[in-house]
Amino acid sequence: MKRGSRAETAKSSTRRQFLAAGSLAVGGAAALVASGEVLAAKPVAGAENLPPNVPEWMKAPGADVGSEPYGQPSKFEKAIVRNMRKDAKQYTSFWSGSPLEDLEGTITPNGLFYERHHGGIPEIDPAQHRLMVHGLVETPMVFTMEDVRRFPAQSRTHFIECAGNPPFTRIYADKASSLVGLVSCAEWVGVPLKTVLEQVSIKPGAKWVIAEGADAAALTRSIPIEKCLDDAMLVYGQNGEALRPAQGYPLRVLLPGFEGNMNVKWVRRLHVTAEPAYSREETSKYTDSMPDGTARKFTFVMECKSIITRPSGTQKIKQGFNEISGLAWTGRGKIVKVDVSTDGGKSWQEAKLQEPVLTRALTRFRLPWTWDGTPTTIVSRATDETGYVQPSFEELKAVRGVNGVYHNNAMQPWKIAESGEVSNAHVKA
Repeated sequence: MKRGSRAETAKSSTRRQFLAAGSLAVGGAAALVASGEVLAAKPVAGAENLPPNVPEWMKAPGADVGSEPYGQPSKFEKAIVRNMRKDAKQYTSFWSGSPLEDLEGTITPNGLFYERHHGGIPEIDPAQHRLMVHGLVETPMVFTMEDVRRFPAQSRTHFIECAGNPPFTRIYADKASSLVGLVSCAEWVGVPLKTVLEQVSIKPGAKWVIAEGADAAALTRSIPIEKCLDDAMLVYGQNGEALRPAQGYPLRVLLPGFEGNMNVKWVRRLHVTAEPAYSREETSKYTDSMPDGTARKFTFVMECKSIITRPSGTQKIKQGFNEISGLAWTGRGKIVKVDVSTDGGKSWQEAKLQEPVLTRALTRFRLPWTWDGTPTTIVSRATDETGYVQPSFEELKAVRGVNGVYHNNAMQPWKIAESGEVSNAHVKA
């Protein structure tokens, strides 16, 4: 049967006629859906495209192959973009968050990967980009991008998270991406940093590698040599394509589990030294201020953390079945358990972890839940393979105070009102 004849046939059959013909007898209305809409007898807006009618988009051929040389999301998804404040004084040194509440699975699309730049996004010609490795090495060398790509490559999946995600004083934001959107996860492709350091032969006494980016801020961070010889990488690929400019094109450092700014983007220089650089980004910034006025030094690892992304702030749920879903991660290895409370922390249930659970990668958790319509608070609590359990904000504040900006890994509770509206359960005093 030709498509046109099917459409003509459908036009003659309205939804009311369909119901009248007894189609609901196929198991009855209750058996049709658990939470979707039952075939309605009353006409609704756009009903001409609803079953049993043939929708408009089936009545003519769609767009040609190749109409989009680089594929884009559906126009109906255009509202799903990075989350960014609109009131900043400047955006050269600023950030934008991944829309965690709108994402599926654990991999962040390249176009929605969070951003944190300190001197804007440079436009770098890879043919002119060089990586210099020098200092306490036997053979100082300069590598082209072609040289870097000739080393044996590896693919690994890891998250990167900004250290200030969120600051201790900014726990009152309305939705997940506004709170902890500065975390994303990707499949990275590149060469182990250890391989490159073996090429230049580091000398005895080498304790640090100081990485410098080719951005206008020349962002510089000191990396312990142990990390460089362990799982550190120099990456040029992300989720199946070249790094995006905002993610360090053509080459960046990847330090699985370490705070985001240490994963230096647009890396141009690796200086092997005996001492750390004590650069601006590791003295005046990215240190943790303590209640007694001292500061924690070199807190590189991002601790165990989780957040419920659905349902979460600004969303609205219906009474009945709702799946609770969210993300968990730790810079110290794998997530082994996520507990979820649906009564404000009085009791906990263990959520199911979606496989594969990878080291230093985002892990999706899910818990089936039937909401009876009573106002309540939901919250998640992750445990990693070291046995570390994610603290509540009160527990973390008792140790760290609220002077700090970085390494806040506290639980995030969401309040559900009788109307089904979800909001941040943290209330600003």
